[in-house]
Amino acid sequence: MAYFRAHSDAVQVSGALQFAASIPLAVYAATVSARLHRLGVRAPGATIALAGGLLAAGFLACCGLVSWTLSRTEVLELPPLVRALQYLAFATGGPGHVATLGLLVAGIAVPGLLAGLLPRALAVTGLALATIAELATLTLLFDGAALLLPLARFTCLGWLIAAGFLLPRRRTRKEL
Repeated sequence: MAYFRAHSDAVQVSGALQFAASIPLAVYAATVSARLHRLGVRAPGATIALAGGLLAAGFLACCGLVSWTLSRTEVLELPPLVRALQYLAFATGGPGHVATLGLLVAGIAVPGLLAGLLPRALAVTGLALATIAELATLTLLFDGAALLLPLARFTCLGWLIAAGFLLPRRRTRKEL
């Protein structure tokens, strides 16, 4: 609780930025899902990507809003509430966000591999990263699994950037 009192401005800005970061993630999910459909993907991958991306954005938004709430002086006067909100912020921004981010990656990687829309190495790497992201759910049961959270979060985000650049905008006749 002392941390939140001493750093309330930083907590407020951090929460606001986390919330703001959820918006482009939702846009990315919608855009990549539409692109996969436009590229002829009729398998569930495009829908899984959309669902995973929207859930990941939603969990990130919730984490940001809960974190922002922890910057309010009225809240800091209630120690049990502060602790509960800390756990909620961690659960939504940690395993909740990361596991669903893995669904977004898997939803792109599987059709990217099967339809040849992404380089094979990138698609296989995406599947491995999605697996790590799903395993990060174990953080809810074992504190030691928390190491998987930043590992999966940052590598998945990097992978999404690469996939965004390499996923074709349209199929050529040769690919059909």
